[in-house]
Amino acid sequence: MRERPRDLNVLDILTIGSLVRDGTLIKEAHSTSTLIRTGDLNIVVDTSSRERQASIRTSFKQIGVFPKDVDVVVLTHAHRDHCGNNDLFRKAKFYVRKEEQIDGDNIVRISKDVEIAPGVKLVHTPGHTKGSMSVFVESERKYAIAGDAIPLEDNHRKMIPPGINCDAEKSMKSIKYITEYADVIIPGHGFPFLR
Repeated sequence: MRERPRDLNVLDILTIGSLVRDGTLIKEAHSTSTLIRTGDLNIVVDTSSRERQASIRTSFKQIGVFPKDVDVVVLTHAHRDHCGNNDLFRKAKFYVRKEEQIDGDNIVRISKDVEIAPGVKLVHTPGHTKGSMSVFVESERKYAIAGDAIPLEDNHRKMIPPGINCDAEKSMKSIKYITEYADVIIPGHGFPFLR
């Protein structure tokens, strides 16, 4: 288990997301799931798809934190490939933007940007969906867990909106906003990368 330096938020990837396409058709989608450990809270950002549950459980065992220890789950949006393992986190509060359609217990619907722990801020980054949000984390670097505001590194490198979006112009504004903040971007469906 990696030790958490005092007063420093620590990020661990629980599972790396992926997209499988046939041309423009998405055949398979699994989101990245990330654990943030603060001084007081264990926060999971996106719970990925059901098919990734074994990978997530293995990562928790390796880290030494378990689903029962998770205090907060942040859903970057309510598509099923980002919330397929919500039931693992029975004690957690679930933060989601008010625009997103999701049911369940312990849902906290937010309508503005909010800091949920020191250096951990939920930021509205619409475009993929009306209620898409990213998580900005201050640690040894500035991290943006972007969800599908930036689904793949290519969206950032080529400056193109997500293939599935409700508003391409808002998507591009969100990509630029995330890029201005972050040193490291964790996309919705791939490996973290340096901006």
